[in-house]
Amino acid sequence: MKRFKFNQFHRYSQFLPTDAVKDVGRLLILSGLVGVVAGLGAIAFYYLLDLSKYFFLGTLAGYTPSGPGGEAPIFHSTGAEFHRWLLLVIPGLGGLISGIIVFHFAPEAEGHGTDAAIDSFHHKSGKVRARVPFIKAISSAITIGTGGSGGREGPIAQIGAGFGSILGGWLHLPPWERRILTAAGMAAGIGAIFHAPLAGALFAAEVLYRDMDLEYEVIIPAVIASIVAYSVFSVHHGFGHLFATPNFVFKNPAQLFPYLILAVVVAAGSIFYVKTFYAVQGFFQRMKIPNHFKPAIGGLIVGVMGFFLPEVLATGYGIVQSAFNGEVRLWIPGEVFTAWTAVGILVIVAVGKIFSTAFSIGSGGSGGVFGPAVVIGGAFGGATGIMAQQVFPNMGIQPGAFAMVGMAGFFAAAANTPISTIIMVSEMTGNYHLLVPSMWVCIIAYMLSRKHTIYKNQLASRFDAPIHMGNMMSSVLKKMTVGDVLDDGNPSPVMFVREDMPFKELIEKFSQAETQTFPVISKDGRLLGVVDGRLLRTMVTEMNIDSVVLAADIAEPSFTVSRNESLFFAIQLMVTERYTELLVAEEDDDEKIIAIITRNDIITAYNQEIIQDLELSNKAGD
Repeated sequence: MKRFKFNQFHRYSQFLPTDAVKDVGRLLILSGLVGVVAGLGAIAFYYLLDLSKYFFLGTLAGYTPSGPGGEAPIFHSTGAEFHRWLLLVIPGLGGLISGIIVFHFAPEAEGHGTDAAIDSFHHKSGKVRARVPFIKAISSAITIGTGGSGGREGPIAQIGAGFGSILGGWLHLPPWERRILTAAGMAAGIGAIFHAPLAGALFAAEVLYRDMDLEYEVIIPAVIASIVAYSVFSVHHGFGHLFATPNFVFKNPAQLFPYLILAVVVAAGSIFYVKTFYAVQGFFQRMKIPNHFKPAIGGLIVGVMGFFLPEVLATGYGIVQSAFNGEVRLWIPGEVFTAWTAVGILVIVAVGKIFSTAFSIGSGGSGGVFGPAVVIGGAFGGATGIMAQQVFPNMGIQPGAFAMVGMAGFFAAAANTPISTIIMVSEMTGNYHLLVPSMWVCIIAYMLSRKHTIYKNQLASRFDAPIHMGNMMSSVLKKMTVGDVLDDGNPSPVMFVREDMPFKELIEKFSQAETQTFPVISKDGRLLGVVDGRLLRTMVTEMNIDSVVLAADIAEPSFTVSRNESLFFAIQLMVTERYTELLVAEEDDDEKIIAIITRNDIITAYNQEIIQDLELSNKAGD
C-alpha cells in the first residue's frame, strides 16, 4: 500500500496567504490529529481499566476501590460478597498475565511508560514501535485492574507518545518533528485523562529535563494536542474535575511555616520513594528467572499488603478524596477515624503505597508513577495538616488543603517538575486558591530533592540533549575567535614553500611537516595559493619523484581567516571547502600569513571552553 506523505499537503498550500499561516495550519493539523487520536486512546484505556477493575476486583473479590469524587465508574459494583483472601492472589495473577503480554510482544512496555517516552524523545528520534501503545494499554489495565499499585499517567503518556510517533512515521516526518509529535502525544494523553490540558502541555516540556529547563519547541504543539485530546475525552466523560474539593483558601501568611514543614516532609518522602522504587527494580532485574514471571512475584507481594490494607491497591484515589474532606475513611463503610489515629493511618497508607508501587511496577508490571505519587503526597500532606491543626489550633488550618498541596509537592520533588505539577493539581481539583502555598511547597521540595528523580531517562538540561548538541556547539563557537585558539594553544608552525620549489623537495618538506597545508609564496612575498598535502599523497603514487613539476604548478586557491573571525565561521569554511586546516592572516593584510589553524585546534578549544563552563556551573551550584 502506498504511504501518504505529508508533502501531499503542499498541493493545497497555494490557497494559504503567507508562510506564517501555512506554518500555523500545518501545526494545527498535525497537533490536532495527535490530540484526536490520543483523546480516543484515553477513552479506550479508561474503559479497559474500569472493566478490568470491575471484573477482577469487583466481581471476583467483591472489593470496589473508592475513587476520586469527580469521576464516576463506568461499570458499577455487582454487590458481590467480599472475599478478602482473593486479594492475596489476584494481583499476582494480573502480574503474570501482564508479564506474559509485555515480554512476549513489546518488552519496552514494561514499567512506567513516561520514562520510556522520555527515552524515545532523547535517544530514539521520537520513535515508538506501533504495537507499543496497544500493548501498554492492555497490560496496564490488567496490572492496575487486578490491584497492582500504579497510575494512569505512565500508560497514557506512552500511549499518546506512541500515537504521535506513529503519525510522524506515517507522514515521513524528519526526526525533530517526530520528536515534537511524540512529546505532544504525551501531553495530550495526560491532559485528557487527568482533565488537565494546560498542565499536560507543560509537563511534556518540563519532564524531559532534571534541572529548571523546558523544551520550548514542544509547548505550542503540546498545548494544541492537549486541548483537543481533553475536549475529545471530556465529551464522553464530562468536563468536570478529577477530585471534588471543598472551598480551600489561603488567608493567613503564618501558615507558610507549617507548609514549610510539609515541604520538608514530602521532599524526604519523595527521596525515599525514588530510592525504594529503584532498589526494588534492581532486585528484580538481578533475579535469574524469566522476565514474565517477575511481575507475578511482585503482584503476590502486593496482594499480601492489600490483604491487610486494601487502600494500597490499584490507584488508591479514595483515601486522598477522604483526606480532602478532612477525614480518613478506609474501605469499611462509615468507619471514620479522628485526629492522631488518622495521622498514623495516613502515614501507614503513604509508606504502604510506596512499597506496593515499587513491587507492582519495579518488578516489570505496567503502570504509572504519578498516580501513586498523588496518593502518597496527599496522605503525607493530610497527616501533616492534621498535626498542624492540633499544634496550631488558632491558625485556621484546613487539613484537606495540606493534602492537596502535599500531592503537588511530593510529585514535584519526585519528578523534578515543579511548574507543571502546581498547575496539574490545581486543574485536577478545580481549586486555584492554594497556588501560593503550592508554589511555596513545590519549589522548596524540588530544591531539597533535585538530585533524585523517578524518571531516570531525564537529562540534566537542553545543553545535554543530543538533539541540541549542534545548537549548543554553534553558540559556543560563535563567541570564540580564531585569536582565542592562537593565544591559548600552541598553533602549528607555518611551513612556507617557494613558488619554484621542485616536486622532490616538496615531498621532503611534507614528510617533516606537522600540517598538511603549505602556503606558496612568490619571489616578491605574495601569497599565490596553497599546496594540499592530500594532493601530494596522490601525486607521489602517480608521478616520478624527479618530476619537473614546481610548487606553483600545483598550488590551489587559498582561504584565509583573521584573528577576529569566529570559530563557527572557521569550521563552516572548513566544511564547505573540505579543508581540515586554514591559514590565519593579518587583519589588514590577507596575504601575510601568521599561523595555521586546524580542525583539531578548534575541537580542543571547544572542549576546553565546555570544561570551564561546567566547572563554573559546579562552583555556582556549590
